Amino acid sequence: MNQYETVFILTPVLSDAQMKEAVEKFKAILVAEKAEIINEENWGLKKLAYPIQKKSTGFYQLLEFKADPSTIEKLEVNFRRDEKVLRFLTFKNEKYAAEYAEKRRNKKTPKKEEN
Repeated sequence: MNQYETVFILTPVLSDAQMKEAVEKFKAILVAEKAEIINEENWGLKKLAYPIQKKSTGFYQLLEFKADPSTIEKLEVNFRRDEKVLRFLTFKNEKYAAEYAEKRRNKKTPKKEEN
C-alpha cells in the first residue's frame, strides 16, 4: 500500500452540511476500498487564483491515506462525476514527503491541545 494525498476543491454554494456530506462520501469510497485514512483537514473557504466555473472561491479539503493504486482510479472517477467538485489533485507521497507530512501533522496536534 502506498501513501497518497488528495486535495479537492468543493463549490462555494454548498451549505456546511452539504460540504460535510460530500467529504464523507469520498471518505466512504476510500473505506470501501480498504484504504486507511491517516489525516483529514478542512482548509475552509479560500479565494481561487483564477475563476473556475465562474466561481472565485471554494472549500478546500485534504485527505491523506494509504491505499492500493487501483483505489485512486475509482476515487478520481467519483471526483469527475460529482458536480460539487471544482478541482482535485491526488499524488503519491514518496518517503521524504511522507516524513514531512507526519512532522506537519505532529506540529498541528499540540496547538489544538493548548487552546
